[in-house]
Amino acid sequence: MDRFAAAVIRRKKLVICLYIIITAICVAMIFSVRVNYNMIDYLPPNAQSTQAIEIMRSEFSQAMPNANVLIRDVSLVEALEYKRILGDIPGVKDVMWLDDVADLKTPLAMQDAGMVEAYYKDECALFMLVIEDGWARLACSDIRDLIGPDNELSGDAVDVDFMQETSVTEVVNAALILIPLAVFIFMVATDSWLEPILILCTIGVAVLINMGTNVFFGSISFLTNSVSPLLQLAVSMDYAIFLMHSFADYREKYDKVEDAMKEAVKSSITTISASALTTLFGFLALVFMQFRIGADLGLILAKGIAISYTTVVIFQPALMLVMLKAIDKAHHRPLIPDTRNIYNGFRKIATPAVIIVMIIIVPSFLGQQRTKFEYGAGSIGPEEIPDQEKSATEELFGSSNVAVVLVPKGDIVKERDLSYDLERLDYVSSVMSYAKTVGTAIPTAFLSSDIIDQFYSENYARIIMYTDTPGEGDVAFALIEEINEASIQYYNEHHIAGQNASMYDMKTIVEVDNFRVNMIAIVSIFLVIMASFKSLMLPVILVITIEAGIWVNLSIPYFTNTSINFVGFLVLSTVQLGATVDYAILLTDHYRKNRTLLLKKEALHKSLGDAFKSILVSGFTLSIAGFTLYFTSTNSSVSDIGLLLGRGTLLSMFMVLCFLPPMLDIFDRWIGKTTSKSNFMYSTH
Repeated sequence: MDRFAAAVIRRKKLVICLYIIITAICVAMIFSVRVNYNMIDYLPPNAQSTQAIEIMRSEFSQAMPNANVLIRDVSLVEALEYKRILGDIPGVKDVMWLDDVADLKTPLAMQDAGMVEAYYKDECALFMLVIEDGWARLACSDIRDLIGPDNELSGDAVDVDFMQETSVTEVVNAALILIPLAVFIFMVATDSWLEPILILCTIGVAVLINMGTNVFFGSISFLTNSVSPLLQLAVSMDYAIFLMHSFADYREKYDKVEDAMKEAVKSSITTISASALTTLFGFLALVFMQFRIGADLGLILAKGIAISYTTVVIFQPALMLVMLKAIDKAHHRPLIPDTRNIYNGFRKIATPAVIIVMIIIVPSFLGQQRTKFEYGAGSIGPEEIPDQEKSATEELFGSSNVAVVLVPKGDIVKERDLSYDLERLDYVSSVMSYAKTVGTAIPTAFLSSDIIDQFYSENYARIIMYTDTPGEGDVAFALIEEINEASIQYYNEHHIAGQNASMYDMKTIVEVDNFRVNMIAIVSIFLVIMASFKSLMLPVILVITIEAGIWVNLSIPYFTNTSINFVGFLVLSTVQLGATVDYAILLTDHYRKNRTLLLKKEALHKSLGDAFKSILVSGFTLSIAGFTLYFTSTNSSVSDIGLLLGRGTLLSMFMVLCFLPPMLDIFDRWIGKTTSKSNFMYSTH
């Protein structure tokens, strides 16, 4: 470490030049990063809906609809003309309407009313479109120009269009809010007007390098693209703050600033490494989710933490030494009152804090296990599509979802019987299959390939169902289970595709992912703390301290009878643990060192005074980052992560400042006995 720190200090200008070049290259690479807006692509390969989609892609040319177009006040002839024009729009692969399932030469009054009203009702026509991947922006724009403001465009492709349009803007808006607030916090917390700029410059460089190197992943999810820059910025600020404070301390002990910086790097590297490793393993726990959005987010955040760590220990020392004269000239008196005696205030509330935590910890643990989830990618912004327009299709035609059941081809009687059984299910408005729509008596050889290809591939028969359930929820999930039960009566093999089926798979997977990810995060962070402190008791106390705050945070939706996006729940349970356990590590590290020189009460007094400012600055920065995501994002999965992170960070700060000190006090002797070479002072004699 001596040689490493000395080399960085000796070649500080070279280090800065290299980082400038690397950052410039990575900024250019950011524009080549592809963003995936389809959450269904991240379902595991063995999920039944994923297998069904793969079969559909490989065996059928006709894809599932992903957009609905509502046209008001049209006749049948006018609706058919609209269908033709919609089909000619670039990016629109297919358009389905009433003429695909009924003979329009026959009067509508003589046809099945349920089937007709699924497409044409009160002189309003509902078209179902297939918009190709990558064409959402252009196709949706052309469709809106065609139908005008009095009609409506909705569906998954529209949500993708909206997210593409807003995601970059929202990240920029969030940064424009967070960065000035972070600068203000750092200016108040530091002794130089320039130090906050250097901190943001250091971590900003790391964020840009991380964003640019995402190009090597091929593509990243819109969720990762939205939250990772701000999370990395907020979470890794600690490292820069720790090093800066350490350097300030050693400048008082050494005449040469180079020696002070070398000692600062050596001294703070343990704390920075422990903080980085706990955050790193918290993020890496997400990789073990079956739902692959976890690997996408976890790997990129873990990469970001590694880049932030190396940037702080290499780039920041060089930058600070080069800018030292300017830093000193920008010196100002401390704006935060002296916190050396802050322990006196917290000691008065220690007992009530412990009692409160003991009372709520069990209900919170049980409550967070019963939280209700939303599984969709997130709702679109209400300011973009007003409520009365957004609900027009549902008001006229009800909730409209398409499900496809794939069964082995060959037995047309089974296919017909299953089709009629499915049509009798609640919330199923109509069913289309060759056996039901065309009939069992007409051989396929007598029909055109356009009709045959809708229902048959080389190996599978396709049964298309139109349901009036929402995309997810108890009713939608119960219907998927009923479809499964009905299909099993006729076929040993069947597959279900559609939004309901995908959401149902997400629900099933999340129940397993939740336990697995939490346990991996807890165990890995426990081991990191145990290795860092060479202690058995300290990791138990620290993990319980942060986990209690997490349980309270995640139980609030249950006790307030609200639902949250499951991605927010899973991500937060690891992010809050990995990010905010740093505060507990910092306070405990000070306590462990002070305890070798001071008695218990005096060590707690000095430790809290030494660590309070850093915890306050880091905690408020991370909390503001979370609330910024919450207030600026129109996507529920992103805003839920922001709300949970903002609130959870404040709860973790409370636990570290109010609950952890009395725990260190109560278990002081056990800590001393279970910590290698603790050398705690128990007597002044």
